[in-house]
Amino acid sequence: MIRTRPAALACAAATVAAGLGVRAWADGDLAKYAGDALYTVLVHALVVCAVPRVRPRTAAVGAFVFSCAVELLQLTPVPAGLAARSGLARLVLGSTFNAPDLLWYAVGAGAAAVLHSVSARSARSGRSTRSTRSAPVRRPVPPPDPPSRPSRGATGGRSTGP
Repeated sequence: MIRTRPAALACAAATVAAGLGVRAWADGDLAKYAGDALYTVLVHALVVCAVPRVRPRTAAVGAFVFSCAVELLQLTPVPAGLAARSGLARLVLGSTFNAPDLLWYAVGAGAAAVLHSVSARSARSGRSTRSTRSAPVRRPVPPPDPPSRPSRGATGGRSTGP
């Protein structure tokens, strides 16, 4: 868990950089739909940052639902009004509804889930490899011998007590 948050933050930063790069170097539908997919990847990374032990599928579904909710919110005048006042609000909330965006949110959620699964699997295999190498070899300890009883021949079978 200690290493998960920094990795998720690094992924979030890389996703923001990729999104800004796409906006700077591409235009038209490529930039728009890549940005939609990356938006959901970013939300996925932020979910993992907030809940480091979250399963990849759960984080992906959460990111997809959140992205769809923001898109559906664009059917109201709220995001457009906020976007008119703030560039950050425009980046986070968008301004107008576009049905194909929902498909690209699913693409981003799927890609994030695959990357998260691969990362988690490699982290688990790395931990198990290290732990088996450093763990001491434990051999079974044989049970103790049962207590011996005094032989009957020493006292002639009679009790030595009072």
